[in-house]
Amino acid sequence: MKATAPPQHHFEPQRALQQLPGDNGEAWRVLFEHGSFELEIYAPRGHDPQQPHTRDEIYVVIAGTGYFRNGDQRHAFKPGDLLFVPAGVSHRFEAFSDDFATWVIFYGPEGGE
Repeated sequence: MKATAPPQHHFEPQRALQQLPGDNGEAWRVLFEHGSFELEIYAPRGHDPQQPHTRDEIYVVIAGTGYFRNGDQRHAFKPGDLLFVPAGVSHRFEAFSDDFATWVIFYGPEGGE
């Protein structure tokens, strides 16, 4: 029987960023999944082309500054900030610095909680 590596439970920004771009040039990569929980690293460059997602989402900013549009609201962000987006809400990062990177956490059922 072939031994398998234990699942990863510790995630470091620099190691995660080394996995970008994704296999098809994406600015994001899935790092871990467990039940409805999904952890990604996201580091767009120039602009953020996101569309609304089907599940609730949390961003934890790793690096960079800029503005975050969340529905009708727009807020400045900086490293360490946590941003919540309900499923189906239009959102994107705007006017962000070249070093911008964030953890992305999806959770819960399709359509949100």
